[in-house]
Amino acid sequence: MKYMLLVHHNEESFRKRPELERQQMIQESVQLAQQLHASGHYLGAAPLHQLRRRLVFEFRDGKPTVTDGPSQKHANSWRLLPRQSHGSRRGDLHRCTNSGARIGTVEIRPVTEVTGLPGE
Repeated sequence: MKYMLLVHHNEESFRKRPELERQQMIQESVQLAQQLHASGHYLGAAPLHQLRRRLVFEFRDGKPTVTDGPSQKHANSWRLLPRQSHGSRRGDLHRCTNSGARIGTVEIRPVTEVTGLPGE
């Protein structure tokens, strides 16, 4: 089992923070990724581009639609972690959610594994 952590926060609020604070938050995230990687508990992570750079594809009533740009629902970054023992998983999840939850929310969801996909 793998866990996807989706970090949600208000982009405008983040941009209004002092540059030094924003850089410190990014460095905390990089350091955490390095620590998780060193312990074998890291599969990937990345910030997402600003909402104005996104496309949303949907297929409704037999017709495809494309929405360009922002909406109220969005994630700002993601992390993918492997399942570990209960104790270490809770510690990793706490460390991963701590920084993101300071200015937003972190959604934690198990990832459904599908046999036959590359890397599975």
